[in-house]
Amino acid sequence: MPETTIVWLRRDLRLADNPALHAAAQRGCVIPVYIDEPRTRWSLGAASRYWLHQSLSAFGAALAARGNRLLIRRGVPRAVLTELVAETGATAVYWNRRYEPDGIACDTALKESLAAACTVRSFNGHLLFEPPRIATAAGTPFRVFTPFSRACLAQDPPPQPLPEPARMAPPPMALSGATLEDLELEPDIDWAAEIRNTWQFGEAAAIARLDDYIEQALAGYALSRDYPAQAGVSCLSPYLAHGEISVRTAWHAVQAAIVAAGVAVEDAARAWLRQLLWREFAYHLLYHFPHSVDAPLREAFAGMAWVEDPHDLRAWTRGMTGFPLVDAGMRELWHTGYMHNRVRMVAASLLCKQLGMNWLAGARWFWDTLVDADLANNTLGWQWVAGCGADAAPYFRIFNPLTQSRKFDADGAYIRNWVAELAALDGDAVHRPPASVMDYPRPLVDLAVAREAALARYAAIKR
Repeated sequence: MPETTIVWLRRDLRLADNPALHAAAQRGCVIPVYIDEPRTRWSLGAASRYWLHQSLSAFGAALAARGNRLLIRRGVPRAVLTELVAETGATAVYWNRRYEPDGIACDTALKESLAAACTVRSFNGHLLFEPPRIATAAGTPFRVFTPFSRACLAQDPPPQPLPEPARMAPPPMALSGATLEDLELEPDIDWAAEIRNTWQFGEAAAIARLDDYIEQALAGYALSRDYPAQAGVSCLSPYLAHGEISVRTAWHAVQAAIVAAGVAVEDAARAWLRQLLWREFAYHLLYHFPHSVDAPLREAFAGMAWVEDPHDLRAWTRGMTGFPLVDAGMRELWHTGYMHNRVRMVAASLLCKQLGMNWLAGARWFWDTLVDADLANNTLGWQWVAGCGADAAPYFRIFNPLTQSRKFDADGAYIRNWVAELAALDGDAVHRPPASVMDYPRPLVDLAVAREAALARYAAIKR
C-alpha cells in the first residue's frame, strides 16, 4: 500500500532539489503543507513577507499543475502537524532542516512529540556543508573565514541536486485549509509596486536568473562585482533566502560552467562560489553561536558605548544622510527591497562607525526592508562591519563614503539613478554636492571628526 507523507515546507518553496519532497514522493501520497506560525522576535520582516506571498503563490501553482496542492494551515506547528497526522492517517512527516535558534528548538521538540505517532525525518535542503560537519583540528567551530572555506573544500563535493519528483500523488481525502490571502502577507497600503517591477518570483524565475547570469555576466564577476551601477552580481540572494532555488543547484551550475568554458570563466566563477561559502560560514556561526543574533560575538563589545540618536537613525533609513552613495543605496533598498553588497558595507559602516550607532539598529532595519533577509547573513554582515563578530573588519577599517563613491561609482551613474536631487550634477559634484543643492541634506557628520571619535571608542574596547 502507498504511504502518505506530510511534507512541512518552510523556506524551501521549490520542486527541484527538495530532499524532503523528493523522499516523500517515493513513498506514495504527498501532502505539502505550509504552516503560518505565531510570530517571534525574528519573524520575517515586511519586504520578505511580501516576497513570501508571491513565492507561495508560484509554488502552489506549480503543485497544482502536477495534480497536487499546497495546503496552508495556521497555528503552532506541533498542534497543526499532530492534528494533520490524525486527520489523514499519514505515516511520516518530513521537512528540510533549519538552523536559526528558534527553528532548531521548535523542530527538535516536534520530532520528539511526533515520534510515537509516525516516522519523522529531516533533510539538508539549505546548505552545502552542514555546521556539525565542519570543525577545526581541535574540534571547535571556526571563527575565521579563510580556514573555514579550506575545510569546506577539503570535504567531499556537495551531492548533485535532486531532480523534480516525477510524480506527487495527492492524498485520497479532501483537506481544508486557509487561503493565501488569510495570511495577510501583503501590505494594506501598496508600497511594493517597485518590488513587483524589479523582480520575478518563484522557482522558474530563480532558475532563469541563474542561467542568464552564467551566460551573460559570470565571466566578468571578479572585475564588476564592486560596481553598483553595473550588472555584475547575480541577484540570486532573494531566491536562495526563500528557497526557490537550492544552493546546491547554484553551486553545481557554476562548477559546470567552469568545466565548459575553462579559463575564460574560472577565476570569476571561483570568486562567485566563494560568496556561497561566505553564506555557509554565516550559518556555521549562527548554529554554533546562536546568541549572536542579538549580542556581539566578541564579548568585549558588550560594553561598547554606542550612540543613540533617533534623528540621525531616521535620516539614515530614509537615505538622507548627505553622503550620496549611502543615500542611493538606502533609497534603492526602500524601493526595491535590495541593495548592492558594496553599498551595504559602506552604509553599515557609516551607521556603526561614523555615526556610532549599535549594529542591531541597522540589522533590524535591513531585516524589515530586504527581500533577501536571511538571519545568518544579516548577523554576520553587520557584526563584520561593526567589528564585533567573527573574522570581523578591524576596528580601524572605517569605510569613507566619499572615497568609496569616487572609486566604485566614478561617473555617478548609480547615485543619479537613485538620488533625484543630484541627477543634474556633473563631475565630482555628484559625490560632494554643493550647498546650493537646496533639497539635498548636508552631511550628518564631518568624516574626519567622526573617524577620530570612532577610533577612540574602539580603542577603549581594545584596551
